[in-house]
Amino acid sequence: MSDKVFLCRCEDVTVKDVAHCVARGYADIEEVKRYTGFGTGPCQGKECLALVATELARLTGQPPTAIAPFTARPPLTPTPLGLLAEDPAAHRFADDPIVVSPSDKTS
Repeated sequence: MSDKVFLCRCEDVTVKDVAHCVARGYADIEEVKRYTGFGTGPCQGKECLALVATELARLTGQPPTAIAPFTARPPLTPTPLGLLAEDPAAHRFADDPIVVSPSDKTS
């Protein structure tokens, strides 16, 4: 099998990356997740968890059923995007120039 086979397309984790983890002693799915970042992309592991777990089982000699899925950790409370967009200061960087509109000027 080619080392350039992607197991997690969101985070570009390959077979070689997982093999490297196992070679370094990371044989638990949580450890592999933290080391490679698989399962942290847009799919949150829905597309890659089974692939990585199967490869991890193959590399460690464990049966695939022995690999427990990683713990899903959703946000404590979803943050509406509108809340983030309401704050004008959130759209400025510290080094942005301060622009004063004519209506802000007082005589």
